[in-house]
Amino acid sequence: MNDITMKLNADKYLLMALEEDITSEDVSTNAVMPTSKLGTVDLICKEDGIICGLEVYGRVFQLLDESTKIEYKVTDGDEVKAGQLMAVVTGDIRVLLSGERVALNYLQRMSGIATYTNQLVKLLEGSKTTLLDTRKTTPNARIFEKYAVKVGGGTNHRYNLSDGVMLKDNHIGAAGSITKAVKMARDYASFMIKIEVETGGSRCRYYYA
Repeated sequence: MNDITMKLNADKYLLMALEEDITSEDVSTNAVMPTSKLGTVDLICKEDGIICGLEVYGRVFQLLDESTKIEYKVTDGDEVKAGQLMAVVTGDIRVLLSGERVALNYLQRMSGIATYTNQLVKLLEGSKTTLLDTRKTTPNARIFEKYAVKVGGGTNHRYNLSDGVMLKDNHIGAAGSITKAVKMARDYASFMIKIEVETGGSRCRYYYA
């Protein structure tokens, strides 16, 4: 997830999460740390897995204070072991304390998704099966969860309703038949858009001729 993607698509959700957690002030932190003081946080892995969301983790602190420094020891997609040092964060102790929970929430969830995805990908090795994700993501967390699937070795299906035509039973019922639904989709959508029809537990893909 590069800086442009982070600023345009991720920052707003990170800020919403911070605003949810700090509605007026961090009472605990302000009580014990009334003034700015430089501090350091070591990010230590607690269990084996695939790490994901490091830059999101660091970004949370930088949104609170852009002068916060993060030194990464690993990168997203790396296999990490319990006890391994993954990053060092240096900055205002108040920022480190106030942003810690939100930062860890993203890191832990994204790493969990990447780790589980990677386990499934390994099970499918040698087969012709492609592991796809869906749009059934946590509200306002799609950019993070789909990124985690890719980091874990999975493949992203469409990101949103504008990415492609996917005709399900409800669409087919509304159109009258699969044939009618596909024809209507071909007539409406751009030639660049793929048409996919879901029938039962399988998916048949149709492309523009």
